[in-house]
Amino acid sequence: MDAPMEGDKIQIHSYKHNGLIHRVWEETTILKGTKSLVIGGNDRTIVTESDGRTWITREPAICYFHAKYWFNIIGMIREDGIYYYCNISSPFIWDNEALKYIDYDLDIKVFPDMTYILLDEDEYERHGKEMNYPEAIDGILRNNVDKLIRWVRGRKGPFAPDFIDTWYERYLTYRR
Repeated sequence: MDAPMEGDKIQIHSYKHNGLIHRVWEETTILKGTKSLVIGGNDRTIVTESDGRTWITREPAICYFHAKYWFNIIGMIREDGIYYYCNISSPFIWDNEALKYIDYDLDIKVFPDMTYILLDEDEYERHGKEMNYPEAIDGILRNNVDKLIRWVRGRKGPFAPDFIDTWYERYLTYRR
């Protein structure tokens, strides 16, 4: 697996466990790309839902994907601070077409004061039955929810002070 190159503008494709497309982000600028880690930035990018509906993101965001962890993290830069939206998902793959992952419904929203809430547990239960999530996957996902919460509490990775600001400054160099 190659990796997207710094400065490349790529699409991000989210799928569901059944293989169907869930959501596509039209353009994200790669700030760091390795086989195991991709950090990207976007602002006011078009997002297309599986039903064809489109919308535009409202604020700049720094996206963090890892090939080892079953989650990805989006740091959204707003006037009153950084909000994080964390998708419990498969590790990413890069296939020279797009960065791709499977979205497993559970999400964690983290507020600027680092409080957080777990979202979409009902959707996870429903989709788990509909799409027959294997028991092994359920265990992996629940362990990664715990790991992600430890990262939030410990200010690790994208939750570290200045992480988002540092990468946003790099992103701005590509917008000039």
